Amino acid sequence: MMTRRDVLSAAVTAGIGVSASGAFGDAPPKRGARPRFRVGSCAYSYRQYLQAKTEPMSYEAFLEACAAMDMDSVEMTAYYFPDPLKLTDIHRLSRKAFLLGLDIAGAAVGNTFCLPPGDERDKNLVKVRQWIDYASDMGARTLRVFAGGPPKGTENAEGRKWVIDCIHECLPKAEEKGIILAMENHGGVVADAAGTLEILEAVRSDWFGLKWDTANYHTADPYADLAKVAAYAVTTHMKTEIFPGGKREATDFARVLNILRGVNYRGYLLLEYEAAEEPKVAVPRAIAELQRLAGEMPVGV
Repeated sequence: MMTRRDVLSAAVTAGIGVSASGAFGDAPPKRGARPRFRVGSCAYSYRQYLQAKTEPMSYEAFLEACAAMDMDSVEMTAYYFPDPLKLTDIHRLSRKAFLLGLDIAGAAVGNTFCLPPGDERDKNLVKVRQWIDYASDMGARTLRVFAGGPPKGTENAEGRKWVIDCIHECLPKAEEKGIILAMENHGGVVADAAGTLEILEAVRSDWFGLKWDTANYHTADPYADLAKVAAYAVTTHMKTEIFPGGKREATDFARVLNILRGVNYRGYLLLEYEAAEEPKVAVPRAIAELQRLAGEMPVGV
């Protein structure tokens, strides 16, 4: 008799996606009748203040700044929390976010799944499972994870198989806690749409989707690549810069949002600010632009 792990392994080898519970998931996920956007910010946008050596910004102050800009939501980045994170601290922050009218759209953890079986892979799996718990305790519904890049001398195809294996390892915990694992298209084995789709199509689970990052395809036409994977987006990172052919230019937010409208995306537009301008100046301006565009609906939609 085949074990559940044998079934998952055989499915991956055959290129068939199976969800954590053994049922086929929606790939891509089903949407509502029309698109709907909610605008927010990632804590990462204020990283230089949250990790400052002297008088760092607290997470409470970050939440207050987001509420002052009339945002709908926030993403809580793992890097700026103490380790281990106390449940009382999580509940204090989630209460504050609620009273400020902010959804905790998701959390984000740093990891790599592009590793062969062994101690390093196990450490990353433990870390992600721990953050599935934290995300659930926060009241979030997604956890951003990375795929990563393969070790030197390893082909990307082999690396993607390792990523698929690791995602399957985490899916039972994600399903148990009601957290969608949102893999970011963040270089490495997901540096282009084809590599991203290979993983998304192999892991067909209701508890897995794409963290759709607008800046991470440095291909000849990143907008075209973003369109190819947009149907799998369960949450986003909106960047103010984009890199066609590796060349830096301002993101056309209207074009980006129209891609999402084309797949009836209903969810969060989370600004992840990385450009050189002072964040306390640039973030409010970018948020205001996203809020303006999010309220515009094309004729016939």
